[in-house]
Amino acid sequence: MVEYRPDKSKVARSFAAAAANYDDVAILQRQTADELLDRLSLMKIAPQSILDLGVGTGRNLSLLQKHYPQATLFAMDIAPDMLQQARKRYRQDLGLKRWLPGSSQKLQLLAGDAESIPLADNSVDLVFANLALQWCEPAVSFTEIQRVLRPEGLLLFSSLGPDTLTELRQAWAAVDPYPHVNVFYDMHDVGDAMTASGLSDCVLDIEAHVLTYPTPMAMMRDLKILGARNVNEGRRRGLTGKKLMRQVIAEYENFRIEGLIPASYEVVYGHGWKLQPMGQRPAADGSVHIPLSEIQRR
Repeated sequence: MVEYRPDKSKVARSFAAAAANYDDVAILQRQTADELLDRLSLMKIAPQSILDLGVGTGRNLSLLQKHYPQATLFAMDIAPDMLQQARKRYRQDLGLKRWLPGSSQKLQLLAGDAESIPLADNSVDLVFANLALQWCEPAVSFTEIQRVLRPEGLLLFSSLGPDTLTELRQAWAAVDPYPHVNVFYDMHDVGDAMTASGLSDCVLDIEAHVLTYPTPMAMMRDLKILGARNVNEGRRRGLTGKKLMRQVIAEYENFRIEGLIPASYEVVYGHGWKLQPMGQRPAADGSVHIPLSEIQRR
């Protein structure tokens, strides 16, 4: 299978254009975020700093803040317009009357890409990434996440697998050979990249989510509003003609079930930890024992 890397500049432009209306159709994003938050509640972690990577419009910021009121939040997104929406929503959700500096402000905004995170090494305790990493090269993004995590820090994420939007992919494949649906990495490739980055105790699983629509066009309109447009480097250039679109819709109609059009999503959930360096793991009494050989090298 040919792999198509996403055009990051197009990703940024698409999500910037989607910022104002994104929440109106972000059904899957809310479902996966709630699942991540449920999983987070089972983790033994008390983070002092949290990176919401791919923060979008900031729906999860106040939820993270309420769960960890002592934590400083870093909200990062590739689209600056999303960051402005996130700041506004965070303030509204927490009932802040105005944007205050100093101790009352626990949110910092970062424009950036998960493949080049603008934070120092060992600077955050928790990286929370809801449906963001599918736009990245796993080997690069997981290495960056491992770099910014402090020892004993946690990465918790959701992403999309290759069976996402399989109905739309098959409908287009019946019409022309170009990639019209974004190509995502397999769970096993994601797991290999996590382990290679140095993350440990990695756990991954897959859940199928299906959204339904009255027509194929209604589904495609929602994708456009979300900013989830075709960003493959090998995509067809130019506008899609009406004749071609009618053919695609006719092919998609073959998937109609009980009067509705399905849109299937393969959601990959995962987490991994950054362990203490070897020889510096806490003992049962909480002390840290450093080998004599380590001391002699210092």
